[in-house]
Amino acid sequence: MRGAAMLLLALGAAMLLAGGGRCLAHRLLLLLLPRRARRALPDENGDGARELKNMKSDRMKVLQMDVCSDQEVAQAVDFVKRSLKEPEKGLWGLVNNAGVSTFGEVEFASLDNYKKVAEINLWGTVRVTKAFLPLIRRAKGRVVNTTSMLGRMVSPSRSCYCISKFGVAAFSDCLRQEMYRWDVRVILIEPSNFVAATGILTADSIDKQAEALWSGASDTVREDYGREYFTRHVALMKSFVNSGLKDMSLVLNDITDALTSPCPNNRYNPMEPYWWVRLQVMTHLPTAIADWLYVPGATL
Repeated sequence: MRGAAMLLLALGAAMLLAGGGRCLAHRLLLLLLPRRARRALPDENGDGARELKNMKSDRMKVLQMDVCSDQEVAQAVDFVKRSLKEPEKGLWGLVNNAGVSTFGEVEFASLDNYKKVAEINLWGTVRVTKAFLPLIRRAKGRVVNTTSMLGRMVSPSRSCYCISKFGVAAFSDCLRQEMYRWDVRVILIEPSNFVAATGILTADSIDKQAEALWSGASDTVREDYGREYFTRHVALMKSFVNSGLKDMSLVLNDITDALTSPCPNNRYNPMEPYWWVRLQVMTHLPTAIADWLYVPGATL
Protein backbone atom coordinates (compact mmCIF):
# COMPACT_ATOMS: atom_id res chain seq x y z
CA MET A 1 0.00 0.00 0.00
CA ARG A 2 1.27 3.43 -0.91
CA GLY A 3 1.39 5.53 2.20
CA ALA A 4 2.53 8.90 3.41
CA ALA A 5 5.87 9.88 4.86
CA MET A 6 5.68 13.19 6.65
CA LEU A 7 9.00 14.64 7.74
CA LEU A 8 8.82 17.34 10.43
CA LEU A 9 11.66 19.58 11.55
CA ALA A 10 10.92 21.61 14.66
CA LEU A 11 13.45 22.88 17.18
CA GLY A 12 16.01 20.55 15.65
CA ALA A 13 13.79 17.46 15.89
CA ALA A 14 12.52 15.45 12.91
CA MET A 15 9.36 13.35 12.60
CA LEU A 16 7.94 11.06 9.91
CA LEU A 17 4.31 10.10 9.22
CA ALA A 18 3.93 6.80 7.34
CA GLY A 19 0.46 6.39 5.89
CA GLY A 20 -2.74 8.26 6.49
CA GLY A 21 -3.78 9.42 3.06
CA ARG A 22 -4.95 12.83 1.97
CA CYS A 23 -7.31 13.68 4.81
CA LEU A 24 -5.17 12.85 7.82
CA ALA A 25 -1.82 13.83 6.34
CA HIS A 26 -3.02 17.19 5.05
CA ARG A 27 -4.80 18.18 8.24
CA LEU A 28 -1.93 17.04 10.44
CA LEU A 29 0.39 19.08 8.24
CA LEU A 30 -1.71 22.18 8.83
CA LEU A 31 -1.58 21.54 12.57
CA LEU A 32 2.19 21.20 12.59
CA LEU A 33 3.19 23.91 10.12
CA PRO A 34 2.92 26.63 12.77
CA ARG A 35 5.57 24.63 14.64
CA ARG A 36 7.97 25.27 11.73
CA ALA A 37 7.73 21.79 10.34
CA ARG A 38 9.28 20.20 7.29
CA ARG A 39 7.41 17.27 5.86
CA ALA A 40 7.21 14.60 3.20
CA LEU A 41 3.83 13.30 2.16
CA PRO A 42 2.84 10.74 -0.53
CA ASP A 43 1.38 9.54 -2.65
CA GLU A 44 3.27 11.90 -4.89
CA ASN A 45 0.72 11.71 -7.71
CA GLY A 46 -2.34 11.80 -5.44
CA ASP A 47 -4.72 14.68 -4.77
CA GLY A 48 -3.33 15.17 -1.27
CA ALA A 49 0.25 15.38 -2.50
CA ARG A 50 -0.65 17.88 -5.23
CA GLU A 51 -2.57 19.92 -2.68
CA LEU A 52 0.48 20.03 -0.43
CA LYS A 53 2.86 20.87 -3.27
CA ASN A 54 0.59 23.75 -4.23
CA MET A 55 1.17 25.23 -0.78
CA LYS A 56 4.69 26.08 -2.05
CA SER A 57 6.28 25.55 1.35
CA ASP A 58 10.05 25.27 1.45
CA ARG A 59 9.60 23.18 4.58
CA MET A 60 7.81 20.35 2.80
CA LYS A 61 8.79 17.51 0.49
CA VAL A 62 6.70 14.78 -1.14
CA LEU A 63 7.80 11.18 -1.63
CA GLN A 64 6.27 7.82 -2.47
CA MET A 65 6.47 4.86 -0.11
CA ASP A 66 4.81 1.46 -0.27
CA VAL A 67 4.82 0.07 3.28
CA CYS A 68 4.71 -3.45 1.80
CA SER A 69 7.93 -2.92 -0.16
CA ASP A 70 11.29 -3.47 1.50
CA GLN A 71 12.92 -1.52 -1.32
CA GLU A 72 10.68 1.55 -1.07
CA VAL A 73 10.95 1.63 2.72
CA ALA A 74 14.75 1.46 2.45
CA GLN A 75 14.65 4.30 -0.09
CA ALA A 76 12.50 6.33 2.31
CA VAL A 77 15.10 5.83 5.06
CA ASP A 78 17.81 7.08 2.69
CA PHE A 79 15.63 10.05 1.76
CA VAL A 80 15.13 10.98 5.40
CA LYS A 81 18.85 10.70 6.15
CA ARG A 82 19.66 12.96 3.20
CA SER A 83 16.98 15.44 4.29
CA LEU A 84 18.18 15.75 7.87
CA LYS A 85 20.68 18.54 8.50
CA GLU A 86 22.30 16.45 11.23
CA PRO A 87 21.44 12.79 10.55
CA GLU A 88 23.71 11.67 13.39
CA LYS A 89 21.16 13.21 15.79
CA GLY A 90 18.47 10.91 14.42
CA LEU A 91 14.72 11.10 13.82
CA TRP A 92 12.55 12.33 16.66
CA GLY A 93 9.21 10.77 15.70
CA LEU A 94 7.71 8.05 13.51
CA VAL A 95 3.94 7.78 13.04
CA ASN A 96 2.67 4.56 11.46
CA ASN A 97 -0.82 5.17 10.13
CA ALA A 98 -1.13 3.18 6.88
CA GLY A 99 -4.11 0.83 6.99
CA VAL A 100 -6.94 -0.89 5.15
CA SER A 101 -10.18 -2.41 6.37
CA THR A 102 -12.34 -5.33 5.31
CA PHE A 103 -15.24 -7.42 6.54
CA GLY A 104 -16.53 -10.97 6.35
CA GLU A 105 -17.42 -13.69 8.82
CA VAL A 106 -14.75 -16.30 9.40
CA GLU A 107 -16.36 -18.94 7.19
CA PHE A 108 -16.56 -16.49 4.29
CA ALA A 109 -13.18 -14.79 4.66
CA SER A 110 -10.37 -16.47 2.72
CA LEU A 111 -6.85 -16.91 4.01
CA ASP A 112 -5.78 -14.45 1.32
CA ASN A 113 -8.03 -11.82 2.92
CA TYR A 114 -6.29 -12.29 6.25
CA LYS A 115 -2.87 -12.11 4.61
CA LYS A 116 -3.62 -9.00 2.53
CA VAL A 117 -4.93 -7.00 5.48
CA ALA A 118 -2.09 -8.12 7.76
CA GLU A 119 0.54 -7.32 5.10
CA ILE A 120 -0.41 -3.64 5.24
CA ASN A 121 -1.76 -3.09 8.74
CA LEU A 122 0.63 -5.33 10.67
CA TRP A 123 3.70 -6.20 8.61
CA GLY A 124 3.79 -2.72 7.06
CA THR A 125 3.99 -1.25 10.55
CA VAL A 126 6.67 -3.73 11.59
CA ARG A 127 8.67 -3.16 8.39
CA VAL A 128 8.65 0.64 8.62
CA THR A 129 9.33 0.68 12.36
CA LYS A 130 12.32 -1.67 12.14
CA ALA A 131 13.77 0.37 9.28
CA PHE A 132 13.61 3.68 11.17
CA LEU A 133 14.37 2.49 14.70
CA PRO A 134 18.12 3.19 14.54
CA LEU A 135 17.36 6.83 13.71
CA ILE A 136 14.67 7.00 16.41
CA ARG A 137 17.07 5.59 19.03
CA ARG A 138 19.70 8.19 18.21
CA ALA A 139 17.21 10.95 18.93
CA LYS A 140 15.68 9.20 21.97
CA GLY A 141 12.44 9.87 20.14
CA ARG A 142 8.89 8.59 19.67
CA VAL A 143 7.21 5.76 17.77
CA VAL A 144 3.49 6.41 17.40
CA ASN A 145 1.45 3.50 16.01
CA THR A 146 -2.19 3.90 15.03
CA THR A 147 -4.23 0.81 15.81
CA SER A 148 -7.96 0.86 16.62
CA MET A 149 -10.41 0.11 19.37
CA LEU A 150 -10.66 -3.17 17.40
CA GLY A 151 -7.09 -3.83 18.47
CA ARG A 152 -8.40 -4.10 22.04
CA MET A 153 -11.85 -5.63 21.54
CA VAL A 154 -13.40 -7.64 18.73
CA SER A 155 -16.50 -7.41 16.57
CA PRO A 156 -18.30 -10.06 14.50
CA SER A 157 -17.32 -10.11 10.82
CA ARG A 158 -14.17 -8.06 11.44
CA SER A 159 -11.70 -10.84 12.27
CA CYS A 160 -9.28 -9.99 9.42
CA TYR A 161 -9.03 -6.40 10.63
CA CYS A 162 -8.99 -7.26 14.35
CA ILE A 163 -6.16 -9.76 13.97
CA SER A 164 -4.01 -7.16 12.23
CA LYS A 165 -4.73 -4.46 14.82
CA PHE A 166 -4.27 -6.78 17.81
CA GLY A 167 -0.94 -7.67 16.22
CA VAL A 168 0.11 -4.02 15.98
CA ALA A 169 -0.88 -3.51 19.62
CA ALA A 170 1.16 -6.53 20.74
CA PHE A 171 4.13 -5.45 18.62
CA SER A 172 3.94 -1.94 20.08
CA ASP A 173 3.65 -3.17 23.67
CA CYS A 174 6.71 -5.39 23.25
CA LEU A 175 8.65 -2.60 21.56
CA ARG A 176 7.68 -0.12 24.28
CA GLN A 177 9.22 -2.38 26.92
CA GLU A 178 12.35 -2.95 24.84
CA MET A 179 12.85 0.76 24.20
CA TYR A 180 12.82 1.95 27.80
CA ARG A 181 16.56 1.45 28.04
CA TRP A 182 17.02 3.77 25.04
CA ASP A 183 14.69 6.48 26.41
CA VAL A 184 12.43 5.95 23.39
CA ARG A 185 8.64 6.25 23.88
CA VAL A 186 6.33 3.89 21.98
CA ILE A 187 2.75 5.16 21.90
CA LEU A 188 -0.53 3.70 20.64
CA ILE A 189 -3.40 5.69 19.11
CA GLU A 190 -6.61 3.63 19.38
CA PRO A 191 -9.44 5.45 17.58
CA SER A 192 -13.06 4.38 17.56
CA ASN A 193 -15.27 4.64 14.47
CA PHE A 194 -14.02 7.23 11.98
CA VAL A 195 -15.23 5.40 8.85
CA ALA A 196 -17.19 8.40 7.58
CA ALA A 197 -14.17 10.66 8.02
CA THR A 198 -11.53 8.38 6.49
CA GLY A 199 -13.48 6.52 3.79
CA ILE A 200 -11.65 3.35 4.76
CA LEU A 201 -14.86 1.49 3.82
CA THR A 202 -17.15 2.56 0.97
CA ALA A 203 -20.34 1.15 -0.49
CA ASP A 204 -18.49 0.19 -3.68
CA SER A 205 -15.69 -1.55 -1.81
CA ILE A 206 -18.24 -3.45 0.30
CA ASP A 207 -20.07 -4.61 -2.84
CA LYS A 208 -16.81 -5.85 -4.37
CA GLN A 209 -15.78 -7.58 -1.17
CA ALA A 210 -19.23 -9.13 -0.78
CA GLU A 211 -19.13 -10.58 -4.29
CA ALA A 212 -15.72 -12.12 -3.59
CA LEU A 213 -16.83 -13.47 -0.21
CA TRP A 214 -19.94 -15.16 -1.61
CA SER A 215 -18.26 -16.59 -4.71
CA GLY A 216 -15.30 -17.81 -2.67
CA ALA A 217 -17.36 -19.58 -0.03
CA SER A 218 -17.91 -23.32 -0.19
CA ASP A 219 -21.26 -24.76 -1.28
CA THR A 220 -21.83 -25.93 2.29
CA VAL A 221 -21.29 -22.47 3.75
CA ARG A 222 -23.51 -20.79 1.15
CA GLU A 223 -26.27 -23.34 1.77
CA ASP A 224 -26.06 -23.19 5.57
CA TYR A 225 -25.99 -19.39 5.85
CA GLY A 226 -28.27 -18.66 2.93
CA ARG A 227 -28.31 -15.76 0.50
CA GLU A 228 -30.93 -13.85 2.48
CA TYR A 229 -28.75 -13.77 5.61
CA PHE A 230 -25.70 -12.79 3.59
CA THR A 231 -27.58 -9.96 1.85
CA ARG A 232 -28.78 -8.58 5.18
CA HIS A 233 -25.23 -8.73 6.48
CA VAL A 234 -23.92 -6.77 3.48
CA ALA A 235 -26.68 -4.17 3.91
CA LEU A 236 -25.67 -3.79 7.56
CA MET A 237 -22.07 -3.18 6.55
CA LYS A 238 -23.18 -0.56 4.01
CA SER A 239 -25.08 1.27 6.74
CA PHE A 240 -21.77 1.46 8.60
CA VAL A 241 -20.15 3.49 5.80
CA ASN A 242 -21.59 6.83 6.93
CA SER A 243 -21.36 6.12 10.63
CA GLY A 244 -19.01 7.41 13.28
CA LEU A 245 -17.30 10.73 13.76
CA LYS A 246 -16.77 12.88 10.69
CA ASP A 247 -14.25 15.19 12.36
CA MET A 248 -10.70 13.83 12.69
CA SER A 249 -9.69 16.44 15.28
CA LEU A 250 -9.64 13.96 18.18
CA VAL A 251 -7.18 11.71 16.35
CA LEU A 252 -5.05 14.58 15.06
CA ASN A 253 -4.82 16.22 18.46
CA ASP A 254 -3.76 12.93 20.07
CA ILE A 255 -1.09 12.28 17.44
CA THR A 256 0.20 15.82 17.90
CA ASP A 257 0.30 15.39 21.67
CA ALA A 258 2.05 12.02 21.34
CA LEU A 259 4.76 13.66 19.24
CA THR A 260 5.20 16.91 21.13
CA SER A 261 4.20 16.44 24.76
CA PRO A 262 7.06 16.10 27.27
CA CYS A 263 4.95 13.45 29.07
CA PRO A 264 2.82 11.62 26.47
CA ASN A 265 0.39 8.84 27.35
CA ASN A 266 1.25 5.26 26.43
CA ARG A 267 -2.21 4.96 24.89
CA TYR A 268 -4.66 7.49 23.48
CA ASN A 269 -8.34 6.69 22.90
CA PRO A 270 -9.86 9.27 20.55
CA MET A 271 -13.51 8.18 20.66
CA GLU A 272 -17.04 9.08 21.68
CA PRO A 273 -18.19 8.31 25.25
CA TYR A 274 -20.30 5.35 24.04
CA TRP A 275 -17.30 3.58 22.53
CA TRP A 276 -15.07 4.43 25.48
CA VAL A 277 -17.57 2.81 27.88
CA ARG A 278 -17.97 -0.19 25.59
CA LEU A 279 -14.20 -0.61 25.37
CA GLN A 280 -13.93 -0.65 29.18
CA VAL A 281 -16.76 -3.17 29.44
CA MET A 282 -15.33 -5.49 26.79
CA THR A 283 -11.82 -5.40 28.24
CA HIS A 284 -12.59 -5.47 31.97
CA LEU A 285 -15.83 -7.37 32.61
CA PRO A 286 -16.02 -11.17 32.41
CA THR A 287 -16.26 -12.20 28.76
CA ALA A 288 -19.68 -13.84 29.13
CA ILE A 289 -21.21 -10.67 30.55
CA ALA A 290 -19.56 -8.38 27.98
CA ASP A 291 -20.74 -10.57 25.09
CA TRP A 292 -24.25 -10.75 26.54
CA LEU A 293 -24.43 -6.97 26.69
CA TYR A 294 -23.21 -6.25 23.17
CA VAL A 295 -23.32 -9.32 20.92
CA PRO A 296 -26.68 -10.44 19.44
CA GLY A 297 -27.40 -14.07 20.28
CA ALA A 298 -24.97 -14.28 23.20
CA THR A 299 -26.36 -15.88 26.35
CA LEU A 300 -25.18 -16.07 29.95
